[in-house]
Amino acid sequence: MTVLQGFLLGLLQGVTEFLPVSSSGHLAVAQYLFSLGEVPLLYDVMLHLASLVAVVLFFRRQIIELVMVLLRWAGKKALPEDEPKQKMIVAIILATVITGALGLVFSKIIPEMPLQVVCFGFIITGLLLILSTLLKVRQGEEGKVSVVQGLFCGFAQGLGVLPGISRSGITISACLAAGVNRKTAGEFSFLISIPAILGAFVLELKDFGELNQSVSAGAIAAGCIAAFAAGYAALFLLNRLIKNGKLAWFAAYLIPLGVCGAFLFK
Repeated sequence: MTVLQGFLLGLLQGVTEFLPVSSSGHLAVAQYLFSLGEVPLLYDVMLHLASLVAVVLFFRRQIIELVMVLLRWAGKKALPEDEPKQKMIVAIILATVITGALGLVFSKIIPEMPLQVVCFGFIITGLLLILSTLLKVRQGEEGKVSVVQGLFCGFAQGLGVLPGISRSGITISACLAAGVNRKTAGEFSFLISIPAILGAFVLELKDFGELNQSVSAGAIAAGCIAAFAAGYAALFLLNRLIKNGKLAWFAAYLIPLGVCGAFLFK
């Protein structure tokens, strides 16, 4: 892998990891179009780390608030106003458990999925984004996510591990369908992505002794910088679009991509 390839793949990872277009699906398409073969595991691990840093930095205020509430709760010094955040913490934990369970189930079939199936995933994601815009569900209060809503969103995130199904797209759509406030839906979607990304990172690290060292330090550095910068910018853009109810814009890209790919890719 050259430095330029590393940079371009990192850029692709950063943009598609958080925008509702499926990073795994786009990586599969990029591998096919450019005959890249398997992305070196070491490089993949580092891109996950760069993505994790981007989302933690972007939502640092919300994360600090949740940690403080958790510490007060654990120390039996919780304040009355902590209750919404306590429920959100429980919702995040339950969502993570469900995501992990579904991820383990799907992990055995994902490597065998043909590219045409991935393209149908793009179409499904596009349709979900349209439905999330058209569906008129009464929004809850800002900053509140119930346990039931967390379970529903966790199940959706579990389905988002399938290539072509956008994790952010399906979880935000699920949050909105469950009645979560639009601003909170975006925040919650990315808060539950942190343990999901961390879990993927840890699972890849278990094979540390088998990491493919053929990728150069320059390619890794270029990819990580590109993934972090593009990911942070994508988070900023997506949060504005969520608040303005513009998620369906991505369907105008995903559905034609999926339709064309289903017929063109072998």
